[in-house]
Amino acid sequence: MKRITALLLSATLVFSMTACSKTATTDKDNNNKIKVVTTIFPAYDWVREVAGNDEAVDCSMLLDNGVDIHSFQPSAEDILKISECDLFIYVGGESDTWVTEVLSGNAKADRKVISLMDLLKDEVKEEKTVEGMQEEDEHEDGDDAEYDEHVWLSLKMAQTAVSGIAEELSGLNSKDKEKYKSNAEAYNAKLSALDAQYKETVDNAAQKTIVVADRFPFRYMADDYGIKYYAAFAGCSAETEASFETVVFLADKIDELGLKNVITLENNDHKIAETVISNSKEKNAEIKVLDSLQSVTSEDVKAGSTYLSIMESNLKVLKEVLK
Repeated sequence: MKRITALLLSATLVFSMTACSKTATTDKDNNNKIKVVTTIFPAYDWVREVAGNDEAVDCSMLLDNGVDIHSFQPSAEDILKISECDLFIYVGGESDTWVTEVLSGNAKADRKVISLMDLLKDEVKEEKTVEGMQEEDEHEDGDDAEYDEHVWLSLKMAQTAVSGIAEELSGLNSKDKEKYKSNAEAYNAKLSALDAQYKETVDNAAQKTIVVADRFPFRYMADDYGIKYYAAFAGCSAETEASFETVVFLADKIDELGLKNVITLENNDHKIAETVISNSKEKNAEIKVLDSLQSVTSEDVKAGSTYLSIMESNLKVLKEVLK
């Protein structure tokens, strides 16, 4: 937190100096732009879908260089962006504890804020440790429950978030309210159709259990469709090295269930998956990658990556894995 405080002071100073050089009117008044800042890619892409081709909405994401939400720390420039925006969207989980101090340090009177976990309320679930998952080496004291923050990996919850974003944008620009509503409804129809494809795939699958030799951020996805899973670590785990016991447990599950695939996440070096496979009897399982959408970069966006396209790719992987 000391680093965040120092950055906050720096950003506040820069903001104050910048403000002194301007007239009393805001940037939004000057160029008619609604500035939206999101922490993660899914929320960034949802804003783009709701806004459509509306040039009055200027959206940017902070996690744009491949650093995932668990290790992100905002720069002074990031804090300045938040201080100047009209709408700030963040997840609201344990990885976003820095947000509270940043928001309290530069209180823009008319800025709107969306915490996805607050928006989704009762749909948010506590972090879950299933059989075989490796425990953290160190645990924080206290009885506060830790909630699973990977809410964007549920297509059902994504639809709720999209509707919430449309409502906030409408409040900032009532002139285009109907447009935002229409765009949100059209996009949610696509999410709903993909959700139905996921359900059909799992319902008709011969195998409904997966082994993930990695962290498991797919709790909401698994619960939505009744997928059983075994994994090396919980979704928010900071562990990177699997114990011998964890490796053997996952290898035994491959043998017991006759699985032909082991799943890992994007940008993973596959070492744990390879070790698990080498400890199985057949030693011939293939490694498949599910994308958690935590490492999408600005370059990926320029190349055409969207929330929908990545979730469609994940469905293709599940179809192969659940045969």
